[in-house]
Amino acid sequence: MRPFFWIIDEEWSDYAIEEESLKGMYPDCVIKVSNYDIQADLEEFGSMVDVILCQIYAHLPEKSISRLTRCKGIAVYGGGYDRIDIVAARKMGISVTNVSDYCKEDLADYVMASIYHFNKQILGMHQAKARGRWGAQAVRTPLRRMKGSTLLVIGLGRIGKVVAQKGKALGMVVKAFDPYVDETAMAAIGVEKVAWEEGLGQADFISVNAILNNETHGLIRYDAFTKMKRTAYLVNTARGKIIVEKDLVRAMREELIAGAALDVIESEPPTMDESIFKCSNVIVTPHISYISEESYAELKRRTIENALGMLVGRKPADLVN
Repeated sequence: MRPFFWIIDEEWSDYAIEEESLKGMYPDCVIKVSNYDIQADLEEFGSMVDVILCQIYAHLPEKSISRLTRCKGIAVYGGGYDRIDIVAARKMGISVTNVSDYCKEDLADYVMASIYHFNKQILGMHQAKARGRWGAQAVRTPLRRMKGSTLLVIGLGRIGKVVAQKGKALGMVVKAFDPYVDETAMAAIGVEKVAWEEGLGQADFISVNAILNNETHGLIRYDAFTKMKRTAYLVNTARGKIIVEKDLVRAMREELIAGAALDVIESEPPTMDESIFKCSNVIVTPHISYISEESYAELKRRTIENALGMLVGRKPADLVN
């Protein structure tokens, strides 16, 4: 029987890499592509699918998974798999994989770019020039030098460690909050372990790099903003639901912090009418911090490897259930 691969995606325009790899291994395989509205296709051929390759936005609840009677695996293009019922999948004997750290350099670069944006305020200085200000009169408040400023990393996993390394390279004082990494391990890479309120109160810049789970859902709420410096900036490249968005909006209106850069928000894709889009000094980018030629290549390669491994019953290294 010919292997049947189902790609669920609305992000990419072509699947040349997938076709080359999958057909290179199984020349007669079937490859079908659907958008996120999968119901009609699920009814038409869901029972024939051997492996799914899907974006993180693909919604596969228990009701849909129960129709995948021949499926052996679901390979997610990315780190997030919260829209897939992994428990229901395991009950059906379906393995689920993700690709967790393929873009750690890119995410860390985004964090550093955001920090530089806020620190140097280049766009603001350009606008000051347009208003006729030149020289020191264009700078209303002197900016702190990057070297010696404090960076708090929330979540010192594989991505958080790269953020910390880049911060150290800039001469920043790097501290981290992560209950699952001990003080000795942090000290080994030149990072100081801090308690929650202590870290929030000391940070000039805060980078959110934690995974989203029951412990981190809504971790950063209004009370956390009251502990931060009014001059602090927040950067989130992890998951939008780690921050209570309405509380961030309130904090910005009350000027509890100076600004934020978000590449993720609570509800994605957005309606484009979210309150966070209307907040002054909050930059929201469309979940693109992971993108580079190198990250795309690794993401596709590892997702395809996971898919092919699950097809033949191999336990993949990226298994999440």
